[in-house]
Amino acid sequence: MSSDTLPLHEERESVVIRFAGDSGDGMQLVGERFGDVSVLSGHDISTYPDYPAEIRAPQGSLMGVSGFQIHFGHQKHVYTPGDSVDALVAMNPAALKVSLPLLQKKGLLVVNQDTFSKSNLKKADYAENPLEDHDLQGQYNILPTAISQLTKEALKDSPLTDREKDRCKNIFALGLMYFLFDRSLTPTIDWLEKKFGKKPEILEANRTVLEAGFHYGETLELMASRVKVKKAEMAPGRYRKITGNQGLALGFILGSKKSDRSLLYAGYPITPASTLLEEMSRHMALGVKTFQGEDEIASIGAAIGASFAGNLGITGTSGPGLCLKAEFAGLAVMTELPLVIVNVQRGGPSTGLPTKVEQADLLQALYGRNGESPMPVISASSPSDCFEVGFEAVRIALEYNTPVTLLSDGYIANGAEPWLVPSASTLPDIQCQAEGQGTNGEYLPFARDPETHIRKLAYPGTAGKEHRIGGLEKDETSKVTSNPDNHEAMVHARAKKVAGIAASIPPTPIFGHPTGDVLVLSWGSVAGAAHSAIEYLHREGIESASHANIRYLNPLPPDLGDIMKNFKQVLIPELNMGQFHMLIRATYLVPAVPLNKVRGQPFAVTEIVAKIQELLHT
Repeated sequence: MSSDTLPLHEERESVVIRFAGDSGDGMQLVGERFGDVSVLSGHDISTYPDYPAEIRAPQGSLMGVSGFQIHFGHQKHVYTPGDSVDALVAMNPAALKVSLPLLQKKGLLVVNQDTFSKSNLKKADYAENPLEDHDLQGQYNILPTAISQLTKEALKDSPLTDREKDRCKNIFALGLMYFLFDRSLTPTIDWLEKKFGKKPEILEANRTVLEAGFHYGETLELMASRVKVKKAEMAPGRYRKITGNQGLALGFILGSKKSDRSLLYAGYPITPASTLLEEMSRHMALGVKTFQGEDEIASIGAAIGASFAGNLGITGTSGPGLCLKAEFAGLAVMTELPLVIVNVQRGGPSTGLPTKVEQADLLQALYGRNGESPMPVISASSPSDCFEVGFEAVRIALEYNTPVTLLSDGYIANGAEPWLVPSASTLPDIQCQAEGQGTNGEYLPFARDPETHIRKLAYPGTAGKEHRIGGLEKDETSKVTSNPDNHEAMVHARAKKVAGIAASIPPTPIFGHPTGDVLVLSWGSVAGAAHSAIEYLHREGIESASHANIRYLNPLPPDLGDIMKNFKQVLIPELNMGQFHMLIRATYLVPAVPLNKVRGQPFAVTEIVAKIQELLHT
């Protein structure tokens, strides 16, 4: 839960800051830099990049507002980017209009007053200048600052053009916020030197403006004392800031090393999965091969081909791309080849809200293929969790010879948090299935282990193990057949193999008491808000509510039914119209209560708290 106000001369447990401006104002860049410095300052963080879908919306328009929210604090774990904002930096009237409802009363409001012209006010649907509104001045601690003018003054001797100088105004705002919240300039100066080392004029301009913003803060008598946040009590070890897509990439790479399989990542650019392809392409030195296909279909086809040849094939996309991959996903089910399919979900249907968050592809992942084609489905719950889930997807795919769908979403993929870098030795080796032999020595491609129902693979070019493979149904010898008894046996065998994965699922962790009045059951990115809601209730003395987040969506954890029996009510919050809720009700006949949201925004902690309190009083 967020604090009530933002005292300006007091040490705080945590702070939530939001940078907001035009889509060309560099808000994502300064937000990322503030996040990096906060991690280096010893704080736990959670970030939320919130940017428009348009590549370049009309300048100064409401639809073109780009925001970056960061929650940093003393807590051992900061699970969400914050329900409300303690400090807002608004670079123009549109940014103020869109983001002001998030700012707490008496919160700090820094505005670039130079942009509040009549034309910009009109674009933001302001009839009058809000900075002259006495009611607004009474509600917030407003710091109107001539950011654009001060930036140009700092660069009066720079050889840059006026347009280039104006682009530095975001760095001035960053420097000011560094002063107000006790951040060091050094990490950002080091970053600027690496980024613009070959462009000395740009490097010097940004360094000058960063320092100018910082020193401007020193001149403000009202802000003479900085807001300080205690360092987080983190476990000892080596940390780095990680985004969800970075976590997936590292999990996949370690999975390939632990299984001794070469890795091919094949993808096609699609928001918000594109950065996963970009991240994978940076690791050629680790033996990673990347392929950008001409479309989604070609990409999954290439990944299947890599797996057929004895490698680890991975492909990634978002919801619309998962639709296009469905036929080839069915081929991977039929051929029983190891494959990981990543779906970084976004708002839909169709193009929908490509830069906003939604969890509405669960049923597509479970059932969006023709025929009886069961596939394991797992989900990530946070940026750092993406590493573990990426590794786990590789394990399941290779140990069970099956395609696996991994669900993430734009909130996780683009958000960031500190990650305790593990030692590779702490993760288990992945036991790939060996080539199979029949009882009399011949290779039977679709003969199965009698307990696990896993078929054994043989790779092309292996002498004596030639066989057919493809989308048509086959018998044990790989002979194409439409025999009804064989087809039914194969359908059940593939289903039993996937169901058998449940035996390797660890016990489901529960936050709170194992029995009580309300169990909040979440999956995916809702986990952070759900966990924080239970933390808040426990601090308020309400101990009868608990939380369980479900990573394994197919098969479901074997202990889930017994866990739910220990609670009077089950609440399922999800960013869709109730897909997981429907699955739980159908599977366990539990009268679970849904809490649904489809606004393109993540859950606020207060939304879940309110629903739990409602259930506790019914």
